[in-house]
Amino acid sequence: MLLELKQLKKQFKENHVLKGIDLSVNKGEVIVIIGPSGSGKTTLLRNINFLETADSGTMAFRDQQIDLSRPTKEQILWVRRHTAMVFQNYNLFKNKTALENISEGLVFGQGKSKLEADELAEKALDQVGLLDKKGFYPSQLSGGQQQRIGIARATVLNPDIVLFDEPTSALDPELVGTVLHDMKQLADQGQTMIVVTHQMSFARNVASRVAFFADGEILETGRPDEIFDHPQHERTQQFLSAIAEDY
Repeated sequence: MLLELKQLKKQFKENHVLKGIDLSVNKGEVIVIIGPSGSGKTTLLRNINFLETADSGTMAFRDQQIDLSRPTKEQILWVRRHTAMVFQNYNLFKNKTALENISEGLVFGQGKSKLEADELAEKALDQVGLLDKKGFYPSQLSGGQQQRIGIARATVLNPDIVLFDEPTSALDPELVGTVLHDMKQLADQGQTMIVVTHQMSFARNVASRVAFFADGEILETGRPDEIFDHPQHERTQQFLSAIAEDY
């Protein structure tokens, strides 16, 4: 097992956002988390890489055992070096070119030379079909292109796990397919991924396992055919019934 969360809890004032999450991820798996908006899915991802600090819970990640409520600075840095996150709104540096947005993490985060970092960044851009845009700034690129550069920036670091936080939610509908294609390509290459998404077709066709998340809890987990064709929990049935045309 690559990563295991146990009893992860998080609340903001009186709002219990995460109510005791248990989740395991094996190497090479694509775990897709689905569920209604506002149920805590993004908060879960942010707790995994310490953009938020949990109130309680533990994480076993490779050979590390971490108290999520009291991580050391060294543990936070270690986790961030072994994970990468793709955000909803791209989070590219506006004053950096596509190439620089990818290469700078290699230089400052991994200590690579500028020459080596640029070579790796060009290879990553080529993999998402955007090498010809390497000198472009974010303002010169479409939303889909910016998100694909975000994916290239995440994967060039060779992380153990990539966390995707609704990566297509800010895109125009005609741009969604290119981003999902890049994500499927990563899955086919064996990249371990945890994906929060409303793209049900992606969940059905690409996920190793689907977790249904509602009201701060994972209510049901299973293979895509189990969740979509034979959901057991009443709340899962209600959710899927409401969006049946999407999958």
